[in-house]
Amino acid sequence: MDKRDLYDSFGDMEQQMQQMLDKMAQLRADMTTVLEKNAELVIENEHLRERMVEIENESPKKNPGTTTLSKSRQNLEKLYDEGFHVCNQFYGKRRDDDESCVFCLEVIYGERERA
Repeated sequence: MDKRDLYDSFGDMEQQMQQMLDKMAQLRADMTTVLEKNAELVIENEHLRERMVEIENESPKKNPGTTTLSKSRQNLEKLYDEGFHVCNQFYGKRRDDDESCVFCLEVIYGERERA
């Protein structure tokens, strides 16, 4: 290997090293963004949990043995327990894996103003 090839090899290596340094700087910036977003979400999650506890403490406790639902709402509750939606958006469709639906729960247990 002559001196010129050796010099060119060092030049190529220097270029590759600079590209790697640029890529590392970009990765570091991306990681910083992800960590900041994660910290924001952790704080938001804590606030939401605290708010849920406040709401649970404010709402009156329902006795599981007493039913204050009307007959029609009891029927909707029965359909919901069998795995069907009773809300306006998805009425009659089967709930995936019996996951809860806030719209259905609002229809069944929500407070309604009566005119």
